[in-house]
Amino acid sequence: MLTIWGRANSMNVRKVLWCAEELGLAYEHIPAGADYGVVDSADFRALNPNGLVPLIRDGDVVLWESNTIVRYLGAAYGDEGFAPTDAARRAQAEKWMDWTSIAFARPFRDVFWNLVRASPEQRNDEEIARGTKEGNRLLATVDHVLATQPFLSGDAFGIGDIPLGTLLHGWFGLPIDHAELPALAAWRKRLEERVAYGRIALIPLA
Repeated sequence: MLTIWGRANSMNVRKVLWCAEELGLAYEHIPAGADYGVVDSADFRALNPNGLVPLIRDGDVVLWESNTIVRYLGAAYGDEGFAPTDAARRAQAEKWMDWTSIAFARPFRDVFWNLVRASPEQRNDEEIARGTKEGNRLLATVDHVLATQPFLSGDAFGIGDIPLGTLLHGWFGLPIDHAELPALAAWRKRLEERVAYGRIALIPLA
């Protein structure tokens, strides 16, 4: 059976849990990280010397790094629409996974940490303003793409939709000015209609 380590309120862990749910996989979820501990144990470090979550074990396969895990699960258990085998189609989906982690995650983190994790005395208003502006600018690019196709993965929901879809519930839950982006809003609505998304991703910020 697939085993997934990580706390469910971690954005990166949610990617993996959502992917597993979308694929209908049976799995054991072991809460780990932050208050749950586990990550500093010898058994955990033997599987992931980084001491971070998420971590999975699927038979003899042990993996960390959330996007890599989503790619693996999609390739191992998904159909052609979910994780294309055609190199060009797969790359078109995968670029949004990396774009989310490299580009959008930065302004998201600046705003999230200041408004959710930091105390009022620790908040940096300049970082919040800069992150809000940059996040809205980046999402306008996504909106432009989604005006021409229903999903970031293409014609069907797939691996390319999972990283940004996970972060956006948190982004739109933050008390900031959000740009009006109709195609992005329609895509979010399509995600929210998915049972697995509602079960895993639509939980409060923490």
